Amino acid sequence: MRLSILTVAAVSALALAACGDQGGSGTREGIWAAGSSTVFPFTTRVAENFARNTGGAMPRVESLGTGGGIQAFCQGVGPQTPDIANASRRMKQSEYDLCAQNGVTEIIEIKIGFDGLVIATARDGADFAFQGADLYLALAKDVPGGDGFIANPNTTWSQVRAGLPTGRILVYGPPPTSGTRDSWLELAMAPAAENLPAMAALAESDKDAFEARAHTLREDGVWVDSGENDNAIVQTLTRTPGSVGVFGYSFLEQNSESVKAASVNGVYPTLETISSGEYPISRSMYIYVKKAHIGVTPGLDQFVAEFVSDAASGPGGYLQDRGLVPLPEAELAAQRETARAHTPMARPE
Repeated sequence: MRLSILTVAAVSALALAACGDQGGSGTREGIWAAGSSTVFPFTTRVAENFARNTGGAMPRVESLGTGGGIQAFCQGVGPQTPDIANASRRMKQSEYDLCAQNGVTEIIEIKIGFDGLVIATARDGADFAFQGADLYLALAKDVPGGDGFIANPNTTWSQVRAGLPTGRILVYGPPPTSGTRDSWLELAMAPAAENLPAMAALAESDKDAFEARAHTLREDGVWVDSGENDNAIVQTLTRTPGSVGVFGYSFLEQNSESVKAASVNGVYPTLETISSGEYPISRSMYIYVKKAHIGVTPGLDQFVAEFVSDAASGPGGYLQDRGLVPLPEAELAAQRETARAHTPMARPE
């Protein structure tokens, strides 16, 4: 679901309805969170616990992708906009500015834990050990060649590098609206590109040109956008021999009987390697809370407190069972204090 941009008048009307008409048609019952498909199972699990423990309405949780969730969140203040945006990356400066433009002026940023991006195959598929420039040479639209760049000619993994499995390159991954896609480009594609001398030189001389090359995926059917449902990618791997998928570590944990992970630069994704940063494609998970909705949306403050509790997000908590990699104890305590004090975030740099 996408929300159209609200006018200033509409935003004001919604804010008044939310603040002054709790019993009228301008209200809704229950908490509303929208955004990242990776954060979706964590928020859903917290929502289930919250509803069971409080006896209140089951929070509404939507998987729209990080970009889609923040877009909806930033449309204004009031019951027709989400209370929470789930995100598998930090909010961008442009998104923060959109929020401010639409009257969302105090946003609470809370880091909930870590996740790793997994490159996986079916359990009975080939074993992959990616290293160096492999991912860039397999999946970039253009690669260095001749006196400049050429359309990527690699159609099989063994063309990318001797030692990779034989078979065609076919990778199912997140679409442009997904925070997972943003993280993939930043944490996997760009570092792989810098292993090539020509790309490393471009990164030094023209950062924008480097990012344009490193962040542009193939459009010839080798990379397939697979929607916001990471479980669908997992299912595709089991039905499509030789295919590879990119998704969050939590989905590997939940489907370990049917899929397996590749290593990246000699490291496999595990709770330990992701939390330590040893696994190179690791990232932080966030929720963004609309301060104007606290005290207006029933139970919102308690819901956020539950999210950052030891029982949920701490070591051995129920979100770890879903695949969330917990924050260090001191960092979780700091996030809990941010939530308690309703401390607004600064504009992203």
